[in-house]
Amino acid sequence: MSAKFSIGVDLGGTDIKIAVVDCQGSVLYSDCTPTEAHRGYGHTINNIIKGINSILQKNNLDISQINGVGIGCPGQVDPENGLVKFLPNIPGWINIELAEIIEKELELKAGIDNDVRCATLGEHRYGAGKGYNNIICITVGTGIGSGIIMNGRLVRGANSSAGEIGHMILKETGGNFCGCGGVGCFETLASGPSIVEMAEKYIMGGKSAKFRELAGEGPITPEIVARAAGFGDEVAKTIFKTAGYWIGIALTNVVNLLNPEVVIIGGGVAKCGDLLLDPVRKTVQEKALKTATENLQILPAQLGNDAGVIGASLLVCNNNKNACTASKF
Repeated sequence: MSAKFSIGVDLGGTDIKIAVVDCQGSVLYSDCTPTEAHRGYGHTINNIIKGINSILQKNNLDISQINGVGIGCPGQVDPENGLVKFLPNIPGWINIELAEIIEKELELKAGIDNDVRCATLGEHRYGAGKGYNNIICITVGTGIGSGIIMNGRLVRGANSSAGEIGHMILKETGGNFCGCGGVGCFETLASGPSIVEMAEKYIMGGKSAKFRELAGEGPITPEIVARAAGFGDEVAKTIFKTAGYWIGIALTNVVNLLNPEVVIIGGGVAKCGDLLLDPVRKTVQEKALKTATENLQILPAQLGNDAGVIGASLLVCNNNKNACTASKF
């Protein structure tokens, strides 16, 4: 029985998404299992293994039909050696040999990479980046990350640290402190938490805002601010214009440096669509070099929540030139 499928895993702080993906990038089966990070990395890894076994059993798949397991991790990794160096939002994950553990437990080859780079692989092969050789993919959510593909190949960098766009310093003077220890990072200006912070400051300043009404007794979220903007609330619109401006400034620097054909924007905050993308496009067109923007497209991601698992599956795909596995199989 020849191997027809790969398994993609998207490791998150709350949930682990697991999917069986075919050679055409279609998610055939998917499931979620809790991360339970508070119980330690060993318990979380065991949840990954149990989740994989469960999805195989539920769908009557034999392990001989599986090429391998690719895992996207939200932090710093060493893909060549299958090592998780550090996951800032999942405590206890420091220098964990994740690929080797998965291989021993499941007897399948395993590969790991940063979760945004995995999403970038997915969008490049099957989503908004299909047909392009030079793309930048950024995700805007709780944090901001990016993946880079140049001349058709994923850029990982000397220490697999390429793509940390969220920590590009844009406003050191008078900027906010970032979780990385720096001041004025891009992530502090346009991520989900920064949108919420702007909303709360407007309320504290006595500005009338629809999003407070929509939130009721609950917390304000970027989604609620976007809904308020949809109702015509000028404060909410201003917040998204501000976030879009800073995303545009960061992308101006990236576009001038790397000259991509397409920039893909995904993540939870980017689900707001043109409310966010229009000010991004406007800023890039106004600020970036004209030669760099002559044919540039700024597009929303197409694969949605499946981008991570689809891209992770490509890490162990036999015909993927960007595959990077620690497997000795």
